Amino acid sequence: MPLLEPKPEALRPGAARSASHDRVLDGRAAGTPEPLRGELTELLGPEKVLWKISDLVKYASDASPYRFVPQVVVVPEDIDDISAILSYAHGKGREVVFRAAGTSLNGQAQGEDILVDVRHHWTGIEVLDDGAQARIRPGTTVMRANATLARYGRLLGPDPASAIACTIGGVVANNASGMTAGTTRNSYRTVSSLTFVLPSGTVVDTADPAADELLAHAEPRLCEGLLALKAEIEADAELTARIRAKYEIKNTNGYRLDAFLDGSTPVQILRGLMVGSEGTFGFISEVIFDTLPLDRKVSSALLFFPSLTAAAAAVPRFNEAGAIAVELMDGNTLRASVSVQGVPADWAELPKETAALLVEFRAPDEPGQEAYERAAAAAVEGLDLVAPVASVTNEFTREAKAISGYWKARKAFVTAVGGSRPSGTTLITEDFAVPPSLLADACESLLRLQAEHGFEAAVAGHAAHGNLHFLLAFDAAKQSDVDRYAAFMDDFCRLTVERFDGSLKAEHATGRNIAPFLELEWGPKATELMWRTKQVIDPDGVLAPRIVLDRDPKAHLRGLKTIPEVELIADPCIECGFCEPTCPSEDLTTTPRQRIVLRREMMRQPNDSPVETALLDAYGYDAVDTCAGDSTCKLACPVGIDTGAMMKDFRHQRHSPREERIAALTAKNFKAVEASARLAVAAADRIGDRLLETVTGLARKAVRPDLVPEWLPEIPGAAARKLPRTSRVGASAVYYPACVNRIFGGPDGHRGPSLPQAVVSVSARAGKPVWIPEDVAGTCCATIWHSKGYDEGNAVMANRIVEAAWGWTAGGKLPLVVDASSCTLGIAHEVVPYLTEDNRELHRELTVVDSLVWAADELLPELTILRRTGSAVLHPTCSMQHLGDVEQLRTVAEACAEEVVVPDDAGCCAFAGDRGMLHKELTASATAKEAAEVNSREYDAYLSANRMCEIGMDRATGRDYHSVLMELERATRP
Repeated sequence: MPLLEPKPEALRPGAARSASHDRVLDGRAAGTPEPLRGELTELLGPEKVLWKISDLVKYASDASPYRFVPQVVVVPEDIDDISAILSYAHGKGREVVFRAAGTSLNGQAQGEDILVDVRHHWTGIEVLDDGAQARIRPGTTVMRANATLARYGRLLGPDPASAIACTIGGVVANNASGMTAGTTRNSYRTVSSLTFVLPSGTVVDTADPAADELLAHAEPRLCEGLLALKAEIEADAELTARIRAKYEIKNTNGYRLDAFLDGSTPVQILRGLMVGSEGTFGFISEVIFDTLPLDRKVSSALLFFPSLTAAAAAVPRFNEAGAIAVELMDGNTLRASVSVQGVPADWAELPKETAALLVEFRAPDEPGQEAYERAAAAAVEGLDLVAPVASVTNEFTREAKAISGYWKARKAFVTAVGGSRPSGTTLITEDFAVPPSLLADACESLLRLQAEHGFEAAVAGHAAHGNLHFLLAFDAAKQSDVDRYAAFMDDFCRLTVERFDGSLKAEHATGRNIAPFLELEWGPKATELMWRTKQVIDPDGVLAPRIVLDRDPKAHLRGLKTIPEVELIADPCIECGFCEPTCPSEDLTTTPRQRIVLRREMMRQPNDSPVETALLDAYGYDAVDTCAGDSTCKLACPVGIDTGAMMKDFRHQRHSPREERIAALTAKNFKAVEASARLAVAAADRIGDRLLETVTGLARKAVRPDLVPEWLPEIPGAAARKLPRTSRVGASAVYYPACVNRIFGGPDGHRGPSLPQAVVSVSARAGKPVWIPEDVAGTCCATIWHSKGYDEGNAVMANRIVEAAWGWTAGGKLPLVVDASSCTLGIAHEVVPYLTEDNRELHRELTVVDSLVWAADELLPELTILRRTGSAVLHPTCSMQHLGDVEQLRTVAEACAEEVVVPDDAGCCAFAGDRGMLHKELTASATAKEAAEVNSREYDAYLSANRMCEIGMDRATGRDYHSVLMELERATRP
């Protein structure tokens, strides 16, 4: 065992706990039982079978209020694996549920037996016919698909609020729509063809001209059954009319019975039935979408009304004017959204009764936009608008930043309101639709019903389509709260169906939540047809039992999850999963959501239970060690939960007092450490990579892998011993070369100035010379200690750098320019909590400027570009995202290159200072997609602005990345 191996007990929850009724029982501590584990391992291979209890628990939760722990999780790579899993389930009488992003709100991504993860190996998009169509794999997020399509001026029809995380497979399987899709742009209307695997293992490609012939040969009884059902429905005029009427408004409750009316052959019927089937009819392995024009001329307004009903009553005006989106938000939603970055703080003071409409018009050109704006002005005229706080303008705007802020607030409805719910409560998101003409009446009735049952109102929705969402928060650990929820649901469902003839699920699909109320909405005849359809397609009931169809009238009360309190920083999490696509470790170990889910299960357990112990044993590596600490999860989370910060705190908790003292001593003597590190890197050139890999490998085994970095061949040579000579007299800024740029040199084989030389030269050319203080050695941004959770060392260096910077800049009179984005972030923001009160005052006087901003805003306007390279690919770092200077990276690069590309799959490289040397598998996983995209073609330059990230990308791609500031120096060199 390594000398300094951390003890899992350090992270054991300290407070005495009683066992929760929905905890994982002790008997499951060993994970997947035999023979299930062994048989699936033999069938698929060990790397595709997740069996530890920590694996099962982290997949047990999704964005819904339900929690079911699977027996096993399998991760198939291709259709052959899918067919093998289904064949095994048939033979063994087992059940299968497919799960992709886990953003579903009604429990349809949860299973109690074999859970199949179809996110990891199922991504990719192929653009067809110059963007008119797109072939997309099911694990691809909507946002990722639209990023590619935007280059062609196209986009997908479905636009759910969870587009950042939800995947194409889930969108189609649930017929999710969103803000603008309505009933005409959803998956049912815009899917051109599907490839899917039926429960029997038969693969169907609906685009294949011979598909019906092949299906008839492979599945004759299935084809006969579908055609018989079609004939029965079409022979019933009343039923046919009812089915057509149900889909005049948004409806995802039950199966798409109109598929029997729209399709003339078994394959055509199946193509329609698969949309919205929630994984109960088969696995969708590929989708070809008909795309839609991306109209770039946008005009939007956020209009405030005195009440929800007043806002709802105004919706028809904007529908008639041609608005593509009319979104409704009530007062509680507006006030809760102040937790979202960029939302005006004074919204917290809005009266509770206030409501708002987010209205948007999109046009392909300027004349079209002007026409829409005239129609919008006419629609607004005479409305009773209010401006309760100063930030409210009630005016239409074309300004992209303002429009983005409106949508950010709207899309955060579930997460922002859910994040502000009382601690320990479960969140349920309800979704229904009524004819748009009845929207105001429906709003009034809903508010009254919520009040009767003691629920706080929180309402938003796609008002243009009569589609409302509302949230309910209650404590699933209290039977009285569960009973209150049950009573509300009974009344709500009757109200929606009997008074408004509405849809109990407009776009979130039936799931487990509305299954008991399916017959209430559809009636016995149509409901029985749905059961018979399921029997025809999946006669053995292998796929997703109890999802969509369930005869248990209390099925929606089964499996409701408790939400035990965890660390304060993570407690607001509603497990939505928005954080997951940004997480560097998502394909390696755990995601931010899963880190929190695992922690919550520990809190459900009694002290020292076998399950708690097993979870703790896995948590150190799976959650703490392999977290890059980049905090991009905070950017993706609508309420800003920083799981990276929580993992850094856990690292701190695992440190012994001795380790903290050593780290602090390293900070105090960093000048000597820095010099030694540079000498060691210089000596490495003479020693050779193989020997260094062996030596560091042995040291990692002897001490601890999370403390001793592994030597990597991509590590560059040493930086020059001396920094460029500069003068303080006449300097426009103080230039702070980060310690990584004082230790490591540029790419091997690089000819030209070093980064410090480049910054000094190009600043002088622009007439804005910089000064490098003589005593920068021994200072650092403190990220080295911060990222590892060494609080004492962090405090030492944080205070040292701020005191030094204040002196260098003459008390903040000059800006401090930093040449590594992570170091800029560290000095500008991350050091603050560790400063003394006096030094916080000094810090407030500093102006810390990233070198990208310095180059783009201050230098470029004064420079003459003399030469440009042909093409450049960029790696925007996570620190750039936090600082908001990705655009400056692009601006500088575009001055230096004819063509500039930011990969669609660009993300955090997870090198994270030295974490890529501590856990190289983390960087390999985090960069895999970006590296594949980068290496799909040749570029003349590979650019970023952070040395350690550049090393990480060197390793991932085999290319030589360097700072864009060095490229700028070359482009302007006389």
